[in-house]
Amino acid sequence: MKSYLRKRWWALLYVAFVLLLAACNEKPQEQSKDFDTETGEEVNIKKGIKPEADAQAAVIETDFGRIVLELYPNLAPQMVERFKRLAGEGFYNGTAIHRINPQLGIIQGGDPNSKDSNPFNDGSGSSQLPNLPAEFSDIPYERGIVGAARAQSNDSANCQFYITLKRQSAFDNRYTVFGRVIEGLNNADIISTAPTANGAERPADKILVKSITLQPRSQYK
Repeated sequence: MKSYLRKRWWALLYVAFVLLLAACNEKPQEQSKDFDTETGEEVNIKKGIKPEADAQAAVIETDFGRIVLELYPNLAPQMVERFKRLAGEGFYNGTAIHRINPQLGIIQGGDPNSKDSNPFNDGSGSSQLPNLPAEFSDIPYERGIVGAARAQSNDSANCQFYITLKRQSAFDNRYTVFGRVIEGLNNADIISTAPTANGAERPADKILVKSITLQPRSQYK
């Protein structure tokens, strides 16, 4: 009887050890605290999280064609909610792609100031809603990633966004990733090569964002 109990005890101990080992080998979602040397702020960075597309995609209609974004609420829930809210309200309709830089590999839009006739205030505007906290993740800024533009403070994203057209490692862990281009990236490439004013990043001619609407993600590959 004692021999049987001893064997059963060792069997249970072995099972517990295997389960513990398996748990240790899992890669849980985690946040690590890092220090931003540029802003002097401590930042939380989500790590090991696979992007999950929202049920709705954002469809950007421009003078140069359509650009479709899938959105990642599991990475940046507040920025995705903000972007969807503003798009649903028609906030972005009639704005412009106010910044293009083919060398850096970005195009940027979403500024309500770009609706007026003064191109020199483009890039400094925001919505009437409060700025959002940083929602940084370890998703690398590869071609097609959509990020939240901000001022110097990490917690200053509001309504502006940009699309990276090439690998941009300098943005990693420093700007909120909230989506990815799934259609029309070639149109973004064309936009990035438009003539600029006096060699700056401002387009010589206005590049209109006719509308940004939300449509079922399932309609796109």
